Amino acid sequence: MPKTNEFETTSYEYNTSKKRFSNEANRHYTYSSADDLLNNTDDLIKIIRHHNEYQQKRLYELREYYLGNNTTILKGKRRREEHLADNRATHNFAKYVSQFIQGYMIGVPLKTTYSDDDDINEMLRDMNRNNDADEHNSDLVLDQSIYGRAYELIYRNINDEIRFTQLDVLNTFVIYDDTVERNSIAGVRYIRNQFQNDTTKVYVYTDSRIVVYDLDDSFNLTLVDDSQTHSFNGVPIIEYENNKFRQGDFEDVLNLIDLYDSAESDTANYMQDLNDAMLVIKGNLEIDTKEAQKMKEKNILMLQTEPYGEGRQPQADADYIYKKYDVGGTEAYKSRIENDIHKFTNTPNMNDERFAGNQSGEALKYKLFGLEQVRSIKERLFKKSLRDRYRLIKNIMKVASEGEFNVNDIDITFTPNLPKSLKDEIEAFVKLGGDLSDETKLSLLSFIENPQEEMERIKNESPRSEYAYRFDRGEQEEIDRITDAIKDFNQRQSEVSNDAET
Repeated sequence: MPKTNEFETTSYEYNTSKKRFSNEANRHYTYSSADDLLNNTDDLIKIIRHHNEYQQKRLYELREYYLGNNTTILKGKRRREEHLADNRATHNFAKYVSQFIQGYMIGVPLKTTYSDDDDINEMLRDMNRNNDADEHNSDLVLDQSIYGRAYELIYRNINDEIRFTQLDVLNTFVIYDDTVERNSIAGVRYIRNQFQNDTTKVYVYTDSRIVVYDLDDSFNLTLVDDSQTHSFNGVPIIEYENNKFRQGDFEDVLNLIDLYDSAESDTANYMQDLNDAMLVIKGNLEIDTKEAQKMKEKNILMLQTEPYGEGRQPQADADYIYKKYDVGGTEAYKSRIENDIHKFTNTPNMNDERFAGNQSGEALKYKLFGLEQVRSIKERLFKKSLRDRYRLIKNIMKVASEGEFNVNDIDITFTPNLPKSLKDEIEAFVKLGGDLSDETKLSLLSFIENPQEEMERIKNESPRSEYAYRFDRGEQEEIDRITDAIKDFNQRQSEVSNDAET
């Protein structure tokens, strides 16, 4: 029976010999409470050791595939004979998938606005600007896509300013309680310093303090500091999950990527082996074993044939030995694998002729319908963690008497990064009877950086001088004065006529 109040060590046996990652490689860590965990450091060691032995292996392999170091094609021996070509072609589908989804989701920076309070809006803008929030959020989305999870740390720097930063997924994890609410009770990050006797620092963040340990190679913990406190009123390490199972966007097509690598490598090996094909010569020749070995080293083999009969000499023949290459079948096989990779990751194949580059944004949305479903899930989970960020910020601001706001009133808006037809939008706007100011028209031009400055230049470079503009204004004022005088005269005349009749 699994235990619920301590780190679970129960495992279930399945036939997973062909699985790339074990069932332990992506599990959540749970414990009863942070105080119980810190009072039972043996359990903390078990969790760190488990993360190091099981989860880090998966995360590292996903990173390698993103960097183009596809592990399966690069390891092991693929050819039986040493003299045969052994090319290892890697194809970085992983980076294509993750970068495409990253750009689609957050290529247009997300917007955080606070309703009906300009001061809070200004505070949020300054905070996001000081923390380079656009780049930070983009990096979090990329980590989500690669590893299925991302982590950030909220802290106060030496200038007593609120900061948030991204943490390395390979040495960070969050521990949750064992209730149905699954509240975070601790965040752990462990960093190995190879230049200081290979020591490992372990930082445990709870909802009120930071505890520091030293971890040796035998997994023994030594308390270094337990006096650091914080006022975030929550665990300052936040986990951003990519989906319910914390699976990366290209993780379930790793085997397909391996198949494509293998197919391309075999094609390259065939082309190289064809250049080094063995020449076979058949004829009435007598050669010994040593001579035959020399011929093989030179890629030439001579074979002796039997005579056909008296007075008839055997015919000699020569040909190359190589495997026959089915060009059409091989290319169809690779195309099918490539299409499956794009299909199961919901990313478009830009080389596909059906994915034309002259389609409107609305037409592209239908082709990206599958990715739209994935994006909606990713956005909901990202917003959930993002509100945790601002909830911690609100808590520390309240303690520091720097203001207060309602986190639920923050509007978080994602905008899909799709190509738009500006021409179609303007034509539809004009047909509806709309009109645009000169400044807005200038802002639509990509080569105009500052529309207001451009309007000022147009004004200065116009044939009409500033005196002419002043004259026009004076002329209009005179016309207005005369018009008012005529109105006043007519009103007086009407009054006089009324008095005479009376």
